[in-house]
Parts: sequence; C-alpha cells; structure tokens
Amino acid sequence: MFLGTHTPRLDDKGRLFLPAKYREELAEGVVLTKGQERCFYVFPQAEFGRITQALRAAPVTAKAVRDYSRVFFASASDEVPDKQGRITIPPALRDYAALQRDCVVIGANTRLEIWDAAAWDAYLAEQEQAFSEASQEVLPGVL
Repeated sequence: MFLGTHTPRLDDKGRLFLPAKYREELAEGVVLTKGQERCFYVFPQAEFGRITQALRAAPVTAKAVRDYSRVFFASASDEVPDKQGRITIPPALRDYAALQRDCVVIGANTRLEIWDAAAWDAYLAEQEQAFSEASQEVLPGVL
C-alpha cells in the first residue's frame, strides 16, 4: 500500500527519486503510464500485471474499453530504478503531466501518482471541500 505525499525534484535528465520508503519494493521495476487529471501512475510490476489481466477480461467489443486500453498501454513505459532510486520519466509523460522541476509523488493505495507541484496544489485546493463533505455514497458501508 502506498501512502503519503513526497516532493522530489525532476533533474535536468528527466529523472526523479522515488520515495525512499518504497525503493526496495519497486527495485525490480515499475510501469509508468498516463493517469487521469493529467498526472501519471507508477505501478509495481505485479499490480500492472493484475490490471492487464482485468482489461484482458473486459469485452473488446466495448468501445470505452478499447479507448481506455489504447491510451493506457500506448503511454506505458517500463522502468527499473537506478541504484540511487531514480527513474527516468519519458518525455511524453513529462509533457502530459506538464512536469517542471518541482513534483509531487502521492501514495494512492496500489500505485504512486506523479504530479507537477502546481497542478497538485490546484487539484487539492479544488477537492478539499468535496472531500470534507463526502457522504456515504462515496464509500458506502466503509467509513
């Protein structure tokens, strides 16, 4: 489970340090791909495999499945962190997420999300009120 908020910086070569507490878990490799709201996702290999299996089971006749799968897999890049725990962010994902130097890495349960710091601040400011007012319809029977 990935938790917390971390604020690494993108270096001149497009590399980013993964949070130290997750480096061992991610040392064998990760898959980066586009996420919603102009961030991108970082999945451990096993979790990406689980999602792949679920999408394989979805009907290819459903246009939404085809559309999502095309973007999701076409933008995916498998990366292995270097010995210092850095991953190289492909230029297309840096552009998609409008990454500048200051980034935010958030734990999002089964994945990490990487955001441009200004975009994350704007998203969080926009969502705080809705979060505080969330009713049981969001998580029925959970909280």
